[in-house]
Amino acid sequence: MNGLRLRICLLVFVLITPLARARAQESGKTISLTLDATQAPEKILRTTEVMPAKPGPLTLYYPKWIPGEHEPSGPVGNIAELKFTANGKTIPWRRDLLDVFTFHLDVPEGASSLEISFDYLEPSGGPYSGGASATDKLVVVSWNDDLLYPAGVRAQEIIYHPTLKLPEGWKFGTPLPVENQSGNEVTFKPVELNRLVDSPVVAGEYFRAVDITPEGEPIHHQVDIVADSEAALAMSPEVEKDMKNLVSESGKLFGARHYRDYHFLLTLSEHVAHFGLEHHESNDSRTGEDALLSPTGRRGLGGLLSHEFMHSWNGKFRYEGFTDFLGPLLAARSGLWTPEEYREHFAGTAAGLGPGRPGRTWRPLQDTADAIPGMFRFGGWGSWVRGADYYSEGDLIWLEVSMIIHDESHGTKSIEDFCHAFYGGPNNGPELKPYAFDDLVKALNDVVPYDWAAFFHERLTSTSPEAPVGGIERGGWKVEYNDKPPERAGEGGGCFGGSLTATYSIGLALGADGTVFDSIKGGLAFQAGVMPGMKVVAINDRAFTPELFHQALKASKDKPATMRLLVLHDDYYKTATISYQGGERYPHLVAVEGKPDTLDELAKALAK
Repeated sequence: MNGLRLRICLLVFVLITPLARARAQESGKTISLTLDATQAPEKILRTTEVMPAKPGPLTLYYPKWIPGEHEPSGPVGNIAELKFTANGKTIPWRRDLLDVFTFHLDVPEGASSLEISFDYLEPSGGPYSGGASATDKLVVVSWNDDLLYPAGVRAQEIIYHPTLKLPEGWKFGTPLPVENQSGNEVTFKPVELNRLVDSPVVAGEYFRAVDITPEGEPIHHQVDIVADSEAALAMSPEVEKDMKNLVSESGKLFGARHYRDYHFLLTLSEHVAHFGLEHHESNDSRTGEDALLSPTGRRGLGGLLSHEFMHSWNGKFRYEGFTDFLGPLLAARSGLWTPEEYREHFAGTAAGLGPGRPGRTWRPLQDTADAIPGMFRFGGWGSWVRGADYYSEGDLIWLEVSMIIHDESHGTKSIEDFCHAFYGGPNNGPELKPYAFDDLVKALNDVVPYDWAAFFHERLTSTSPEAPVGGIERGGWKVEYNDKPPERAGEGGGCFGGSLTATYSIGLALGADGTVFDSIKGGLAFQAGVMPGMKVVAINDRAFTPELFHQALKASKDKPATMRLLVLHDDYYKTATISYQGGERYPHLVAVEGKPDTLDELAKALAK
């Protein structure tokens, strides 16, 4: 969001006109790109580019700032066998001494084109498109991993003609228009660099395309699933119906679409990096192999796909500002989440940002966006340092906005009126419509007059220890704690995102193996000397297990109890003793008697 900057836009996507594309092709300036992924099972992808070039010095870039990745994360360290040739002769090159993503060479006299070749070696770890993206049965192609491009030319003016070679029998899904296909080789229509990077491909031996276009919807939507097993492709009729509802509800919310068609590119594997990455006409979403086969997996998948889908409007068509609010909202309206799960989402969000989080008292929300390129993957001490809080706190802020609109208009206006006005307009395909803070304020005031500028500035600059729960309270609910794990917990109870959450009791978050993720400054665990990075190896003189950890907390429900934690710190052991009474504590929303329930009303599907 420009002005508020709730998220930093890393790469601006601007369209080149069809006439400009045609001229680039006619002038011979199109770059031929062939990506040989036939060795994807061995985690090797081979790139060959033929690029028009003139004699003299030439500077080439490897993509550095990747859309949606928050930082200069292009995996340049994973390329090998880099070679440049012209007229059959090898050309020496040198990497820039100040920027490892930049390469310099001299094109010899008499050359009119340059051939570039290199291997991309699939990593075992890393963020986003630089993370693990191939297994023995599938591959996710992020084109930014597999090309170089010339310096001094705008991304939307560089035209590629891409060809992809796949292992025999593999099928694929992508938003890229296909020009022709023969056997395992597919050639796509010429495309601008920025659009190419915005259009990944999923491919695999086990592939399924599910049409989720609602009846009467003119624009095609589908889920392209690749997995490590055929069984994992089993999307149930219920989930398929909810996905159609998601598409339908998005149309009702925004009143417009800004893409030619849309592909949910879904990768189900335990051997690829897990994340969701937004694109204008697709999303690259990766999660566990059994995500479609269990209720817990489907809940997580519903939130992930809904969130990334919302980015097509908020983050691509217009700069991002409240996707983290829209994703859960549409998950609830579509049926991917239950009303209870929607409320539990807000309970967990408010509690996770609430009292006892010392980072709130020194670091305003604005800074969590300003500093994100350098701090996105910071580990440990999250409650003290703060991380990407603009995501979750933005959810609370926009909930409050929606409730203010409802209350100030006495129920005659809603957040849909704002979305229609701000994200509507004709569908010209993928395009960017920038805006500034004043544009946002004006659009909101056109819906309901209010001091929106002061509202946002106060929320962005506040160092209050309290989370902004005005939207929850206006919606007729309040946050309270009890010993019941929320519905979104994993198997075994009390597990949030793979961690054992004792955050609201002794101020400690652990991994299932006892690794300490966070220790709340000033909390009981902190006072006992338990810090992030340590590992709890025993509890009350028995080897640590999640079950024993829960039992120890439950034993303190009605009377004081002592928990002895044996922790491993580097290669030293020490004992931490915690005295506590109160049992397990988890946040929930409780209805306020006598207040209208406008939160549940917000989450209901819109009338046809």
